[in-house]
Amino acid sequence: MGSELPARDHILRQLTDHLDDDTLRRIFPDQHPAAIRDLLLGRQPTTAVNRATAAPTARSATAGKAAAACRLFTDGASRGNPGQAGAGAVLLGEQGEELATCSVYLGTCTNNVAEYKALLVGLEEAQRKGCGQLAIFLDSELIVRQVQGRYKVKNETLLPLFRQVKERLDRFDTWSIAHVPRAQNARADQLANQGIDRQNG
Repeated sequence: MGSELPARDHILRQLTDHLDDDTLRRIFPDQHPAAIRDLLLGRQPTTAVNRATAAPTARSATAGKAAAACRLFTDGASRGNPGQAGAGAVLLGEQGEELATCSVYLGTCTNNVAEYKALLVGLEEAQRKGCGQLAIFLDSELIVRQVQGRYKVKNETLLPLFRQVKERLDRFDTWSIAHVPRAQNARADQLANQGIDRQNG
């Protein structure tokens, strides 16, 4: 006799935790992955991404043109925790071309603060370049899950940075955020470390 099936809520939570953004986008191409996760968990979706019904948001400088689809990779580096830190971001266009890079010295902060500040730097650059549709990639699973709404932000230092990120995300037509292995984020990591090295040079 087979073992008893797990509870429905447990199954839904496991699916929510293990289905990545790319898989959800393939299954539900007109919806944002975070909205699908909210529905699976019985929460009111916090990210409206069906462009036919989404509420108007602040537009970029390219309003009236077709919104550019961009990919953003960001990384924060801290030598010590806290320690001297840097932020790196690389913005790619629709064909994978490099649209912009950012390398910034952040002073002394924790690694998680550096990760958030790197994301803010990248979002600012993406808006400046007129990206309307933005796919964001970080190797910090904590930051990704906090922005997705899967983890609550409990650290009082991170909370204002989290709010700034959410406010800037509202300026894009659509956005998604996903975790990638560190090896796939090497360019942003290199830029973050260059920020520290430049200060120490």
